Amino acid sequence: MSPLITVDELRSIAQRPVLIDVTWSLTGPPGREAYDAGHLPGAHFVDLDTELAGPPGSGGRHPLPAATTVTAALRRAGVGPSTPVVVYDAADSTASARAWWIFRYFGVRDVRVLDGGLAAWQAAGGEVATDVPPDGDGSFIATAGHLPLLTADSAADVAAAGVLLDARAPERFAGEVEPMDPVAGHIPGAVNAPTTANVDTSGRFLPADELRERFEKLGVNGSSQVGVYCGSGVTAAHEALALEVSGIPATVYVGSWSEWITDPSRPVATGKD
Repeated sequence: MSPLITVDELRSIAQRPVLIDVTWSLTGPPGREAYDAGHLPGAHFVDLDTELAGPPGSGGRHPLPAATTVTAALRRAGVGPSTPVVVYDAADSTASARAWWIFRYFGVRDVRVLDGGLAAWQAAGGEVATDVPPDGDGSFIATAGHLPLLTADSAADVAAAGVLLDARAPERFAGEVEPMDPVAGHIPGAVNAPTTANVDTSGRFLPADELRERFEKLGVNGSSQVGVYCGSGVTAAHEALALEVSGIPATVYVGSWSEWITDPSRPVATGKD
């Protein structure tokens, strides 16, 4: 089953999934404001900063949340052990990809991303609502470890022996600018693969064959061990989702650059290569 779902597919599902809006922006305004202004009817809001991540610190700007936090968010949305879940946002699926990855890591078996998000829904004539659905009474219990993780050390190993993709913009990868973290640059041996190239101008993911061709040009092949990271583990999930769509498994370094630089002994590379 594809990790993506189209608007038409969503409308045709016999068992209506739980809809979760994770609209978010790195620089604001808060996603809750956009949700309140209009969302898919029946969708529950989950906050990326507080419910899909733990407090920032030595683990980076968006470390893993506690299992209890994820449990509470999913139960509030009415999710049980076998409930299908569809996540979306109001941009290019960056935030919903983080939700997709986090929910899978904590044991949700059926979770997909609405391709194109809110814009695709509205473009297809879908109505939006401003009313907030009542809290559900879900029974889901989140448990960590359903997906593998990269640590700083294993990310360095992948960079040396496989392909470690850096999902940030080229200028951040090169160390030319760094608007979020106190140190600029990238993990030595990493390959720059900005997530903006995973989607078209409408915010929908490119077809699987085009994505596969893109990643193959970056050095990924059938025998490659593939890892992904970004600034804080959010756009890394978008990269992992694009790789999943293309049929390529990848492991996420959740701490990403914002954790890497907390240890001054770790090397820093700059430049475009």
